[in-house]
Amino acid sequence: MNRLKWILLFCALPLLAAPSFTVDQVLSAPFPDDLIASPKGDAIAWVLNASGVRNVMVARAPAWTPHAITKFTKDDGQEIGEIAWKPDGSAVVFTRGGEPNGHGVVPNPLSLTSGERQEVWIAPVSGTPARLGDGHSPAISPDGSTVFWVQNGQIWGMTFGGHPSQWIHARGSASEIRWSPDGSRFAFTSGRGDHAFIAVYDLKGKALRFLDPSADTDQSPVWSPDGKKIAFIRLPASPTEFEFGPKPTGPPWSIRIADAATGKGREIWRAQAGMGSVFRPMQAENQLLWVTGDHLVFPWERDGCLHLYSLTVANGSVRLLTPGDFEIEDVAATPDRKALVFSSNQDDADRRHLWSVALERGAPRRLTPGAGIEWAPAPLQNGGVALLHSDARMPARAAILDSAGTVRDLAPSAMPATFPSAALVEPQPVIVTAKDGLRIHGQLFLPSDDAARRHAAVVFFHGGSRRQMLLGWHYMFYYSQTYAFNEYLASKGYVVLSINYRGGIGYGEVFREAPNLGATGASEFNDVLGAAAFLRGRADVDAARVGVWGGSYGGYLTALALARASDLFAAGVDLHGVHDWNLEITKPAPARDAEKRKAIERIAFESSPMASIATWRSPVLLIQGDDDRTVAFAQMVQLVEALRKQGVPFEQIVFPDEVHDFLLEADWLHAFHAADDFLARHLKP
Repeated sequence: MNRLKWILLFCALPLLAAPSFTVDQVLSAPFPDDLIASPKGDAIAWVLNASGVRNVMVARAPAWTPHAITKFTKDDGQEIGEIAWKPDGSAVVFTRGGEPNGHGVVPNPLSLTSGERQEVWIAPVSGTPARLGDGHSPAISPDGSTVFWVQNGQIWGMTFGGHPSQWIHARGSASEIRWSPDGSRFAFTSGRGDHAFIAVYDLKGKALRFLDPSADTDQSPVWSPDGKKIAFIRLPASPTEFEFGPKPTGPPWSIRIADAATGKGREIWRAQAGMGSVFRPMQAENQLLWVTGDHLVFPWERDGCLHLYSLTVANGSVRLLTPGDFEIEDVAATPDRKALVFSSNQDDADRRHLWSVALERGAPRRLTPGAGIEWAPAPLQNGGVALLHSDARMPARAAILDSAGTVRDLAPSAMPATFPSAALVEPQPVIVTAKDGLRIHGQLFLPSDDAARRHAAVVFFHGGSRRQMLLGWHYMFYYSQTYAFNEYLASKGYVVLSINYRGGIGYGEVFREAPNLGATGASEFNDVLGAAAFLRGRADVDAARVGVWGGSYGGYLTALALARASDLFAAGVDLHGVHDWNLEITKPAPARDAEKRKAIERIAFESSPMASIATWRSPVLLIQGDDDRTVAFAQMVQLVEALRKQGVPFEQIVFPDEVHDFLLEADWLHAFHAADDFLARHLKP
């Protein structure tokens, strides 16, 4: 071939777009989380993760100027969370370090030979932070003198200034410590494996009492304002419950109330059979809120969407507080307990906004209009609300919503100067028709270059599956990271389609609990095929260069797409995905029912990528930490062996001692740089 023909051929090939920013730049924004208001409502605290360095931030009225009250300086992979304020607002107590696995080992992604510990710390607003002891879930007494926490399933505690010790030696694993209003007692949940009790500990008498015990699972204790009663949720015993499939209905859950002194209890409300019979939690400090007028507020899916209901304790009557075709998510009571502030997707299905509703009267009122995303409301004493928010171009940041409705960022200068906000694209809402006709919401990221030419394209599947991707930066750290990478791919010239496949939240119970999900039939594969058809039908997409990527459950769908449809997907990146459901199932059926167990395991395998390994041809990049506590590392081991036998080209990255949601910023960058390179080599000739 002569030189002129070579030049003409080269010019005809699609060229790799030059991104206007780097992976490092688009991942450089600090991420805020765990926002909480002080008991007096005049200060707030939150955790800020800046490139893997995590610290506790505090801001106080009226200036609301934020400052760090901890001084951690390294990307060490040690999470911070579970912040609790002292009642006088002088300090916060928090947990540092990840949850131990079944062998009691705390995540140690830096592979330190000394190991890591999960610890309870105290940080004065003005002063030096100090470690209190090993454990998690601190709860401070109403008078601020004492703190209790959980260590190895047992309750430990101390008076401030003293030494920690184990206060209760009891069977089971403790959680959800809740102080009585007068500080003389506390309630907690005692998990016993296949059942759970609500217990009350009397500090003066050093006595333990269990409330209305049964063979069911009790949770979410909440004290009455006078400290005489405790309400809690009872989930009925279900030994045959299957964890990786839809649960549209089941034995109805209930709310009970017990005398804190005698332990005698009674049922005050029970869900109806059918829709809403299976408990669905909201995002809140507790699933029951005891508010003004002797009412309990709780979440329920009676009409197919998660809503807030008010229950009158005296007579058991129930009133719907948030009517409409939408779902509530984050919920917090105002300091006077006369109103609720909550986030929902009302009138804006693929975003979140803040609303308020008075408990005695009126309809919900929208607090944050516009095209942003708002969550984690923390009502303040002055009528304002602290919150976290984002939009399509700006990641999450802490802010104050004042009584006039103005949102003010607390630390606008914290955003790195090189963060490429102006270069980002705004994803477009799209509807994709699945293979079986179901309508699926998605977000489409279009590159800003020549729309007339055909682009390589990538489908992104989120994890969960109980998640929803939004039209902007996500409120969860994991998906803030994946949103950033989708923006980066669009900047390189890819058409990126993010799919909210069936099984996810935001669109009601019927969508979330769709038939034959996951290990019971992989009905989500219809959505995978619908996404491929959507992209292949676009004039700006080269059908021969469509890839797929995702993590966790999204890794499962990525592997399923490549195993069953290599003719549609040219390459994929699978982060810690499930490849054989039988490696994850722990409660498939009663051991005595051997035939039922065999049937479940057969369907689970047929629903797995491993069942279709013979038709897998497209190359794949596999990424996982070998201390993954969510998806067994054996999933990757098994798939690597099978791909080798099948002769499928694959590459692998293993992070020693890293967990499922990568704890080190360096590992996120490594994973995304490798994914960028892999997709470029296979989708951009």
